[in-house]
Amino acid sequence: MTGFCTLSELADVFGLELRGDGSVRVRGVNTLAAAGAEEITWVNDARYAARLGSCRAGAVVASHEFGETPMPSLRTDSVERAVAQLLGHFAPPVPRPATGVHPTAVVADSAALGAQVAIGPYVVIGERAVIGDRTILHAGVHVGDDCRIGSDCRIWDHVVIRERCDVGNRVILHPHVVIGSDGFGYFFAEGRHNKIPHGGRVVLGDDVEIGSGSTLDRSKVGETVVGAGTKIDNLVQIGHNVRIGAHCILIAHCGIGGSAVLGDGVILGGHVGIRDNIALGDGVTVAACSCVGRDIPPGQTVGGISAYDHQIYKRVLALTPKLPDIVRQVKDLAKRVESLEAATDHP
Repeated sequence: MTGFCTLSELADVFGLELRGDGSVRVRGVNTLAAAGAEEITWVNDARYAARLGSCRAGAVVASHEFGETPMPSLRTDSVERAVAQLLGHFAPPVPRPATGVHPTAVVADSAALGAQVAIGPYVVIGERAVIGDRTILHAGVHVGDDCRIGSDCRIWDHVVIRERCDVGNRVILHPHVVIGSDGFGYFFAEGRHNKIPHGGRVVLGDDVEIGSGSTLDRSKVGETVVGAGTKIDNLVQIGHNVRIGAHCILIAHCGIGGSAVLGDGVILGGHVGIRDNIALGDGVTVAACSCVGRDIPPGQTVGGISAYDHQIYKRVLALTPKLPDIVRQVKDLAKRVESLEAATDHP
Protein backbone atom coordinates (compact mmCIF):
# COMPACT_ATOMS: atom_id res chain seq x y z
CA MET A 1 0.00 0.00 0.00
CA THR A 2 1.43 3.38 -0.99
CA GLY A 3 -0.72 5.75 1.13
CA PHE A 4 -2.09 8.89 -0.52
CA CYS A 5 -1.35 9.80 -4.14
CA THR A 6 -2.40 12.82 -6.15
CA LEU A 7 -4.26 12.35 -9.41
CA SER A 8 -1.33 13.97 -11.21
CA GLU A 9 1.02 11.33 -9.81
CA LEU A 10 -1.32 8.51 -10.82
CA ALA A 11 -1.73 9.94 -14.31
CA ASP A 12 2.05 10.07 -14.75
CA VAL A 13 2.67 6.57 -13.37
CA PHE A 14 0.01 4.83 -15.47
CA GLY A 15 -0.09 7.03 -18.56
CA LEU A 16 -3.63 8.31 -18.00
CA GLU A 17 -5.17 11.58 -19.18
CA LEU A 18 -6.00 13.92 -16.29
CA ARG A 19 -9.09 16.10 -16.48
CA GLY A 20 -9.70 18.45 -13.58
CA ASP A 21 -7.80 19.18 -10.38
CA GLY A 22 -4.62 17.09 -10.31
CA SER A 23 -3.92 17.94 -6.67
CA VAL A 24 -6.81 15.80 -5.42
CA ARG A 25 -5.37 13.06 -3.16
CA VAL A 26 -6.75 9.53 -3.01
CA ARG A 27 -5.72 6.46 -1.01
CA GLY A 28 -7.72 3.65 -2.59
CA VAL A 29 -10.30 2.38 -5.08
CA ASN A 30 -13.97 1.68 -4.38
CA THR A 31 -17.32 1.19 -6.11
CA LEU A 32 -19.65 3.98 -7.22
CA ALA A 33 -21.96 3.28 -4.28
CA ALA A 34 -19.30 2.99 -1.57
CA ALA A 35 -16.45 5.32 -2.59
CA GLY A 36 -15.64 8.23 -0.30
CA ALA A 37 -13.88 11.55 -0.83
CA GLU A 38 -10.43 9.94 -0.46
CA GLU A 39 -11.10 7.18 -2.98
CA ILE A 40 -11.28 6.85 -6.74
CA THR A 41 -14.08 4.96 -8.48
CA TRP A 42 -14.72 3.99 -12.09
CA VAL A 43 -17.47 4.00 -14.69
CA ASN A 44 -17.29 2.04 -17.94
CA ASP A 45 -20.84 2.35 -19.27
CA ALA A 46 -22.92 5.42 -20.08
CA ARG A 47 -25.87 3.77 -18.32
CA TYR A 48 -24.18 4.51 -14.99
CA ALA A 49 -23.56 8.19 -15.68
CA ALA A 50 -26.57 9.25 -13.59
CA ARG A 51 -25.10 7.57 -10.52
CA LEU A 52 -22.09 9.87 -10.57
CA GLY A 53 -24.31 12.75 -9.42
CA SER A 54 -24.81 11.10 -6.01
CA CYS A 55 -21.34 9.51 -5.83
CA ARG A 56 -19.04 10.86 -3.09
CA ALA A 57 -15.77 9.69 -4.72
CA GLY A 58 -12.89 12.13 -4.98
CA ALA A 59 -12.19 11.10 -8.58
CA VAL A 60 -13.33 8.70 -11.29
CA VAL A 61 -11.72 6.59 -14.03
CA ALA A 62 -13.58 6.79 -17.35
CA SER A 63 -12.98 6.32 -21.06
CA HIS A 64 -11.86 9.22 -23.25
CA GLU A 65 -15.33 9.27 -24.87
CA PHE A 66 -17.28 9.38 -21.62
CA GLY A 67 -19.11 12.65 -20.95
CA GLU A 68 -18.41 15.26 -18.29
CA THR A 69 -18.07 14.10 -14.69
CA PRO A 70 -18.84 16.03 -11.47
CA MET A 71 -15.44 15.16 -10.01
CA PRO A 72 -11.92 15.11 -11.52
CA SER A 73 -11.28 12.15 -13.79
CA LEU A 74 -8.53 9.98 -15.20
CA ARG A 75 -9.23 9.03 -18.83
CA THR A 76 -8.05 5.89 -20.60
CA ASP A 77 -8.62 3.63 -23.60
CA SER A 78 -9.23 0.68 -21.23
CA VAL A 79 -11.09 1.34 -17.99
CA GLU A 80 -10.66 -2.28 -16.94
CA ARG A 81 -6.88 -2.17 -17.34
CA ALA A 82 -6.58 1.18 -15.52
CA VAL A 83 -8.69 -0.02 -12.59
CA ALA A 84 -6.57 -3.19 -12.33
CA GLN A 85 -3.43 -1.06 -12.22
CA LEU A 86 -4.87 1.18 -9.51
CA LEU A 87 -6.06 -1.78 -7.45
CA GLY A 88 -2.55 -3.20 -7.57
CA HIS A 89 -1.04 0.18 -6.71
CA PHE A 90 -3.13 0.63 -3.57
CA ALA A 91 -3.36 -3.01 -2.48
CA PRO A 92 -1.87 -3.99 0.89
CA PRO A 93 1.17 -6.26 0.67
CA VAL A 94 0.43 -9.96 0.21
CA PRO A 95 1.93 -12.10 3.00
CA ARG A 96 4.77 -14.39 2.01
CA PRO A 97 7.44 -16.46 3.71
CA ALA A 98 10.88 -14.97 4.03
CA THR A 99 13.42 -15.60 1.30
CA GLY A 100 15.29 -18.80 2.05
CA VAL A 101 14.20 -22.13 3.51
CA HIS A 102 12.16 -22.25 6.70
CA PRO A 103 13.77 -24.49 9.36
CA THR A 104 10.71 -26.76 9.48
CA ALA A 105 10.75 -27.43 5.73
CA VAL A 106 11.97 -30.82 4.47
CA VAL A 107 14.01 -30.47 1.28
CA ALA A 108 15.64 -33.50 -0.36
CA ASP A 109 19.41 -33.24 -0.78
CA SER A 110 19.02 -33.88 -4.51
CA ALA A 111 16.50 -31.05 -5.00
CA ALA A 112 17.67 -27.88 -6.79
CA LEU A 113 16.48 -24.50 -5.52
CA GLY A 114 16.83 -21.38 -7.64
CA ALA A 115 17.95 -17.93 -6.53
CA GLN A 116 15.82 -15.98 -4.04
CA VAL A 117 13.26 -18.72 -3.51
CA ALA A 118 11.03 -18.54 -0.42
CA ILE A 119 10.20 -21.91 1.15
CA GLY A 120 7.64 -21.65 3.96
CA PRO A 121 7.05 -23.73 7.07
CA TYR A 122 6.41 -27.47 6.76
CA VAL A 123 6.98 -27.53 3.01
CA VAL A 124 8.14 -30.88 1.60
CA ILE A 125 10.25 -30.98 -1.58
CA GLY A 126 11.04 -34.39 -3.01
CA GLU A 127 14.06 -35.96 -4.63
CA ARG A 128 15.43 -34.30 -7.78
CA ALA A 129 12.71 -31.65 -7.74
CA VAL A 130 13.65 -28.29 -9.31
CA ILE A 131 12.29 -24.96 -8.02
CA GLY A 132 12.87 -21.90 -10.24
CA ASP A 133 14.20 -18.49 -9.28
CA ARG A 134 12.07 -16.27 -7.01
CA THR A 135 9.33 -18.87 -6.66
CA ILE A 136 7.38 -18.83 -3.40
CA LEU A 137 6.07 -21.96 -1.68
CA HIS A 138 3.71 -21.13 1.18
CA ALA A 139 3.14 -23.26 4.27
CA GLY A 140 2.46 -26.96 3.88
CA VAL A 141 3.11 -27.26 0.14
CA HIS A 142 4.14 -30.71 -1.07
CA VAL A 143 6.29 -31.03 -4.21
CA GLY A 144 6.86 -34.63 -5.29
CA ASP A 145 9.93 -36.34 -6.69
CA ASP A 146 11.17 -35.20 -10.12
CA CYS A 147 8.80 -32.21 -10.32
CA ARG A 148 9.87 -29.04 -12.05
CA ILE A 149 8.46 -25.64 -11.04
CA GLY A 150 9.42 -22.58 -13.06
CA SER A 151 10.47 -19.09 -12.02
CA ASP A 152 8.33 -16.42 -10.31
CA CYS A 153 5.59 -18.85 -9.31
CA ARG A 154 3.42 -18.47 -6.21
CA ILE A 155 2.23 -21.76 -4.73
CA TRP A 156 -0.20 -21.14 -1.89
CA ASP A 157 -0.79 -23.11 1.32
CA HIS A 158 -1.32 -26.88 1.19
CA VAL A 159 -1.01 -27.29 -2.57
CA VAL A 160 0.04 -30.79 -3.62
CA ILE A 161 2.10 -31.29 -6.78
CA ARG A 162 2.69 -34.98 -7.17
CA GLU A 163 5.65 -36.74 -8.72
CA ARG A 164 6.99 -35.91 -12.21
CA CYS A 165 4.63 -32.99 -12.88
CA ASP A 166 5.83 -29.80 -14.58
CA VAL A 167 4.73 -26.25 -13.72
CA GLY A 168 5.67 -23.34 -15.99
CA ASN A 169 6.82 -19.83 -15.15
CA ARG A 170 4.68 -17.25 -13.32
CA VAL A 171 2.09 -19.85 -12.37
CA ILE A 172 -0.26 -19.18 -9.43
CA LEU A 173 -1.80 -22.13 -7.57
CA HIS A 174 -4.27 -21.18 -4.84
CA PRO A 175 -4.74 -23.13 -1.57
CA HIS A 176 -5.52 -26.85 -1.73
CA VAL A 177 -5.00 -27.28 -5.48
CA VAL A 178 -3.95 -30.84 -6.33
CA ILE A 179 -1.83 -31.41 -9.43
CA GLY A 180 -1.24 -34.98 -10.55
CA SER A 181 -3.70 -37.05 -8.51
CA ASP A 182 -4.61 -40.42 -10.04
CA GLY A 183 -7.14 -40.37 -12.84
CA PHE A 184 -10.56 -41.90 -12.27
CA GLY A 185 -10.16 -45.10 -14.24
CA TYR A 186 -11.35 -48.66 -13.46
CA PHE A 187 -12.34 -51.84 -15.25
CA PHE A 188 -14.98 -54.21 -13.90
CA ALA A 189 -13.96 -57.85 -13.54
CA GLU A 190 -14.43 -60.67 -11.02
CA GLY A 191 -17.32 -58.82 -9.44
CA ARG A 192 -15.44 -55.65 -8.53
CA HIS A 193 -13.94 -52.42 -9.89
CA ASN A 194 -10.22 -52.79 -10.59
CA LYS A 195 -7.94 -49.75 -10.62
CA ILE A 196 -6.22 -48.76 -13.87
CA PRO A 197 -2.69 -47.42 -13.19
CA HIS A 198 -2.05 -43.82 -14.21
CA GLY A 199 1.66 -43.46 -14.89
CA GLY A 200 1.62 -40.13 -16.74
CA ARG A 201 1.91 -36.59 -15.46
CA VAL A 202 0.45 -33.06 -15.60
CA VAL A 203 2.08 -30.17 -17.47
CA LEU A 204 1.07 -26.54 -16.82
CA GLY A 205 2.15 -23.81 -19.25
CA ASP A 206 3.42 -20.36 -18.34
CA ASP A 207 1.08 -17.82 -16.68
CA VAL A 208 -1.55 -20.41 -15.70
CA GLU A 209 -3.64 -19.62 -12.60
CA ILE A 210 -5.72 -22.26 -10.80
CA GLY A 211 -8.27 -21.52 -8.06
CA SER A 212 -8.65 -23.11 -4.64
CA GLY A 213 -9.73 -26.73 -4.43
CA SER A 214 -9.33 -27.54 -8.12
CA THR A 215 -7.84 -30.87 -9.14
CA LEU A 216 -5.99 -31.98 -12.28
CA ASP A 217 -5.58 -35.72 -12.74
CA ARG A 218 -2.43 -37.27 -14.14
CA SER A 219 -2.70 -39.13 -17.42
CA LYS A 220 -2.75 -42.87 -17.94
CA VAL A 221 0.07 -42.41 -20.43
CA GLY A 222 1.52 -39.21 -21.84
CA GLU A 223 0.36 -35.93 -20.29
CA THR A 224 -2.60 -33.95 -19.01
CA VAL A 225 -1.89 -30.46 -20.35
CA VAL A 226 -3.03 -26.90 -19.57
CA GLY A 227 -1.89 -24.30 -22.11
CA ALA A 228 -0.18 -20.99 -21.42
CA GLY A 229 -2.28 -18.19 -19.97
CA THR A 230 -5.30 -20.34 -19.11
CA LYS A 231 -7.20 -19.39 -15.95
CA ILE A 232 -9.12 -22.01 -13.95
CA ASP A 233 -11.54 -21.00 -11.19
CA ASN A 234 -12.17 -22.71 -7.84
CA LEU A 235 -13.47 -26.28 -7.57
CA VAL A 236 -12.86 -27.39 -11.15
CA GLN A 237 -12.14 -31.04 -11.98
CA ILE A 238 -9.86 -31.85 -14.94
CA GLY A 239 -9.79 -35.53 -15.87
CA HIS A 240 -6.87 -37.66 -17.03
CA ASN A 241 -5.31 -36.98 -20.44
CA VAL A 242 -7.35 -33.80 -20.95
CA ARG A 243 -5.65 -31.21 -23.15
CA ILE A 244 -6.64 -27.57 -22.62
CA GLY A 245 -5.39 -24.90 -25.01
CA ALA A 246 -3.93 -21.47 -24.36
CA HIS A 247 -5.83 -18.54 -22.80
CA CYS A 248 -8.94 -20.48 -21.86
CA ILE A 249 -11.32 -19.50 -19.03
CA LEU A 250 -12.93 -22.24 -16.91
CA ILE A 251 -15.40 -20.93 -14.31
CA ALA A 252 -16.16 -22.67 -11.01
CA HIS A 253 -17.61 -26.17 -10.70
CA CYS A 254 -16.77 -27.31 -14.23
CA GLY A 255 -15.98 -30.96 -14.80
CA ILE A 256 -14.04 -32.18 -17.83
CA GLY A 257 -14.04 -35.88 -18.65
CA GLY A 258 -10.92 -37.81 -19.50
CA SER A 259 -9.17 -37.26 -22.85
CA ALA A 260 -11.36 -34.30 -23.79
CA VAL A 261 -9.62 -31.62 -25.88
CA LEU A 262 -10.28 -27.88 -25.55
CA GLY A 263 -8.83 -25.55 -28.17
CA ASP A 264 -7.35 -22.12 -27.56
CA GLY A 265 -9.57 -19.39 -26.11
CA VAL A 266 -12.36 -21.68 -24.94
CA ILE A 267 -14.72 -20.28 -22.26
CA LEU A 268 -16.73 -22.57 -19.97
CA GLY A 269 -19.43 -21.02 -17.77
CA GLY A 270 -20.03 -22.26 -14.24
CA HIS A 271 -21.23 -25.84 -13.69
CA VAL A 272 -20.42 -26.95 -17.25
CA GLY A 273 -19.86 -30.65 -17.81
CA ILE A 274 -17.75 -31.92 -20.73
CA ARG A 275 -18.05 -35.60 -21.66
CA ASP A 276 -14.90 -37.65 -22.08
CA ASN A 277 -13.18 -37.99 -25.47
CA ILE A 278 -14.81 -35.03 -27.20
CA ALA A 279 -13.26 -31.90 -28.69
CA LEU A 280 -14.17 -28.22 -28.42
CA GLY A 281 -12.65 -26.09 -31.17
CA ASP A 282 -10.82 -22.80 -30.72
CA GLY A 283 -12.96 -19.97 -29.36
CA VAL A 284 -15.92 -22.10 -28.27
CA THR A 285 -18.08 -20.66 -25.47
CA VAL A 286 -20.34 -22.90 -23.37
CA ALA A 287 -23.12 -21.29 -21.32
CA ALA A 288 -23.39 -21.99 -17.59
CA CYS A 289 -24.99 -25.25 -16.40
CA SER A 290 -24.65 -26.89 -19.82
CA CYS A 291 -23.60 -30.45 -20.61
CA VAL A 292 -21.61 -31.06 -23.78
CA GLY A 293 -21.75 -34.56 -25.21
CA ARG A 294 -20.55 -34.01 -28.78
CA ASP A 295 -17.74 -32.26 -30.61
CA ILE A 296 -18.26 -28.50 -31.06
CA PRO A 297 -16.70 -26.77 -34.10
CA PRO A 298 -14.53 -23.66 -33.59
CA GLY A 299 -16.14 -20.34 -32.75
CA GLN A 300 -19.57 -21.61 -31.70
CA THR A 301 -21.49 -20.55 -28.59
CA VAL A 302 -23.63 -23.36 -27.17
CA GLY A 303 -25.84 -24.02 -24.17
CA GLY A 304 -28.29 -26.50 -22.68
CA ILE A 305 -28.43 -30.19 -21.87
CA SER A 306 -27.13 -31.46 -24.22
CA ALA A 307 -25.63 -28.24 -25.45
CA TYR A 308 -26.92 -26.78 -28.73
CA ASP A 309 -26.91 -23.42 -30.50
CA HIS A 310 -26.98 -20.70 -27.83
CA GLN A 311 -29.51 -18.45 -29.59
CA ILE A 312 -32.01 -21.32 -29.77
CA TYR A 313 -31.19 -22.23 -26.16
CA LYS A 314 -32.02 -18.67 -25.00
CA ARG A 315 -35.34 -18.76 -26.87
CA VAL A 316 -36.20 -22.07 -25.22
CA LEU A 317 -35.37 -20.62 -21.80
CA ALA A 318 -37.55 -17.58 -22.46
CA LEU A 319 -40.48 -19.77 -23.53
CA THR A 320 -40.27 -22.22 -20.62
CA PRO A 321 -42.26 -20.08 -18.09
CA LYS A 322 -44.95 -19.57 -20.76
CA LEU A 323 -45.46 -23.27 -21.45
CA PRO A 324 -48.54 -23.70 -19.17
CA ASP A 325 -50.33 -20.86 -20.99
CA ILE A 326 -49.27 -22.21 -24.39
CA VAL A 327 -50.57 -25.67 -23.49
CA ARG A 328 -53.96 -24.22 -22.46
CA GLN A 329 -54.17 -22.26 -25.71
CA VAL A 330 -53.37 -25.36 -27.76
CA LYS A 331 -56.04 -27.36 -25.93
CA ASP A 332 -58.61 -24.59 -26.52
CA LEU A 333 -57.71 -24.45 -30.21
CA ALA A 334 -57.99 -28.24 -30.47
CA LYS A 335 -61.51 -28.12 -29.00
CA ARG A 336 -62.53 -25.35 -31.39
CA VAL A 337 -61.20 -27.31 -34.38
CA GLU A 338 -63.00 -30.44 -33.19
CA SER A 339 -66.24 -28.43 -32.81
CA LEU A 340 -65.89 -26.94 -36.29
CA GLU A 341 -65.22 -30.33 -37.85
CA ALA A 342 -68.29 -31.79 -36.13
CA ALA A 343 -70.62 -29.03 -37.37
CA THR A 344 -73.33 -30.32 -39.78
CA ASP A 345 -72.59 -27.60 -42.30
CA HIS A 346 -68.89 -28.31 -42.43
CA PRO A 347 -67.82 -29.00 -46.05
